Amino acid sequence: MAHKIEITIDVIVHATEDILKIYQSFDDVLNLKENDFTLEEVEGHYENPIIILKAKIVKMQAQDLMNKILELLPVEQIKELIEEIEERTVDSRFHMRLDKQELIKGNLAVREKDTIKIKIHSPIYNKKEIVKIFTEIFQIAN
Repeated sequence: MAHKIEITIDVIVHATEDILKIYQSFDDVLNLKENDFTLEEVEGHYENPIIILKAKIVKMQAQDLMNKILELLPVEQIKELIEEIEERTVDSRFHMRLDKQELIKGNLAVREKDTIKIKIHSPIYNKKEIVKIFTEIFQIAN
């Protein structure tokens, strides 16, 4: 991959979810280890405990993760993401969400509910280059 990328991941883990199962799913599916994440405990609207997992993946690990995501996502969803680059990009960050339950099942799917938030950042200094650069990043899957 010719572009320098950085990937941030945010996951909300509710009290009813097994955090160890989530860690194991990240390890099994995306080769991310528990120590790749930081953990923040917060209180929900109804005073329920919530854990927020965050990861910042850089350099070769980010490129490997991007390759793995594109390898596992259905081709139709990759094409949709490419078509939506302009709508999904803010300040050189491409935003997407993966289905948390699908990850636990060993699959990847782009969804908007019960999600894993992923931001892919590539330094882009000319706004006109956003579509071109992110299209190149996503086309390694084809």
